[in-house]
Amino acid sequence: MTMKRNMTMAAAASLALLLAGCGDSGGGDAPAETAAPANETDAPAQAAAPAPEEPTPTALPRTPAPEGARAFIVEPADGAVVSSPVKVVFGAENIQVIAAGNNEPGSGHHHLIVDASLPELDKPIPASDNYRHFGGGQTETTIELEPGQHQLQLLFGDHLHIPHDPPVASEIVTITVE
Repeated sequence: MTMKRNMTMAAAASLALLLAGCGDSGGGDAPAETAAPANETDAPAQAAAPAPEEPTPTALPRTPAPEGARAFIVEPADGAVVSSPVKVVFGAENIQVIAAGNNEPGSGHHHLIVDASLPELDKPIPASDNYRHFGGGQTETTIELEPGQHQLQLLFGDHLHIPHDPPVASEIVTITVE
């Protein structure tokens, strides 16, 4: 029971960190606190202590994917030549698209991977320009892309942004932006 509770606590902590990093709160960043510089004459010189090793994040339990679940990019088509901004339409079969945070069987939400490979499958999907979250249950977006060739791929995440088991990912779509 303790192990399950610890895993649940770890999952909740991961979700809190993830949501804090990818929220659209629009609020400003508070200035970082800085420590006053130490006066070098206050203490005898000492060799720097080795930095403590950061713990490796623990793999989190993955939600089973529904039988026959698949994700696909409806638009743009593979090989398309487009202009920016690019409209991307998401498709899904045999899996319900719902907002993040809702733990319903047979469901999840889209993540759009731009010019990157699939992330680690036993951890929450990162949030960045390469890993875009659609935790509100969105099924399309418009993105700005520089001219050149780009790769797009969808990956479903469960209520905690962790890929399903097996992962529900689309084929990679390669486009050229003029």
